[in-house]
Amino acid sequence: MFKRNIPLAWLQLMKQRGRFIVALCGITFANFLMLMQLGFQSALYDSNTRFHVLLQTDLVVISRQAQNLGLLSSFPRRRLFQAANLSEVESVNPLYIRLGVWKSLETKLDESILIIGFNPEQPAFNLPEVNQSLDLIKYPNTLLFDRNANGKYQAAIAQVAQGKSVTTELQGRKVTISGLYEVGASFVANASVITSDQNFLRIFSTQQPGKVNLGLIKLKPGSNQNAVVKELQSYLPDDVRVLTRQEFIDFEKKYWQENGAIGFIFSLGVTIGFLVGVIIVYQIIYSDVMDHIAEYATLKAMGFRNVYLLSVVFQQALILAVLGYIPGCLISYGMYGLTRNATKLPLFMTFERVIQVLILTIIMCLISGAIAMRKLDSADPADIF
Repeated sequence: MFKRNIPLAWLQLMKQRGRFIVALCGITFANFLMLMQLGFQSALYDSNTRFHVLLQTDLVVISRQAQNLGLLSSFPRRRLFQAANLSEVESVNPLYIRLGVWKSLETKLDESILIIGFNPEQPAFNLPEVNQSLDLIKYPNTLLFDRNANGKYQAAIAQVAQGKSVTTELQGRKVTISGLYEVGASFVANASVITSDQNFLRIFSTQQPGKVNLGLIKLKPGSNQNAVVKELQSYLPDDVRVLTRQEFIDFEKKYWQENGAIGFIFSLGVTIGFLVGVIIVYQIIYSDVMDHIAEYATLKAMGFRNVYLLSVVFQQALILAVLGYIPGCLISYGMYGLTRNATKLPLFMTFERVIQVLILTIIMCLISGAIAMRKLDSADPADIF
């Protein structure tokens, strides 16, 4: 029955090809909008948790006042020494993280940049380029720069890549870039630098050494992370929070989901794309039903039940959903690449997102078909005969 019905649905759509093409363009646009908004939203979360994922740690200590990576606040370093008293703790490592003012070599303008400092004797990130350059950042006022930074940094990056040092200003202090690493831009800052804890304290001369922004705790093999988190949370004062690394990642995502306006805007964009698609498909299917209301009434008079007529409408909706989805997905895939190269954000088409939007498209078209089908109730054979 299903296969027998498809030709009728297809022929009705193709009878007015102009309308059919307009419908496909509308669904393509709706799919493109949903895919791009979902991609931007995913890039928002992924870019802002890049450093979280790269941390070499089991547990993370943050201030109770911390909001996100760029607004971590600070807490007493002695909290880490207190945590080290637990038998399950293997080592602790304090990190300093703040946003600073960077003078661009190309534009000579001040720009915001994320600055990270840690003890070179205790590698903090799973970044081979950084770990191979730990001796460099021991030198005074020496930094490593992110080669995937978004902005006018290419001339400086090219010089460093050739083995040359580049000198500029950071927080009004003369600094030297002697090496590169690869992470990428985020919505917090377009660029980042890594240096030693001593250089960090030189750059931010007003920061007290005893106040740190992040604490890393490595546990001994076989330790139960969740149990240690509970023990530390009850043992340490209330001015800090203890999280697993995954909880720290979720902490950052939650901030952008609930407190960041950007996350809401992307979610709103997906909703708008869905509603636009529902309206477009509804108009097309409703117009088709009205154009063929007499034919539907005739089919009723011939003995065809409403189930058959409704199945034809649903098949039209499914055909529109699939044929409109394919170009929308292909266009979005190309735009992902262009946007990724332009912004250095982690914007990639994933299989999960492809399936998610396909399901949304099918639901979108079925909803439109269901609304338009109500008109079939008025297809009364008595109106024709």
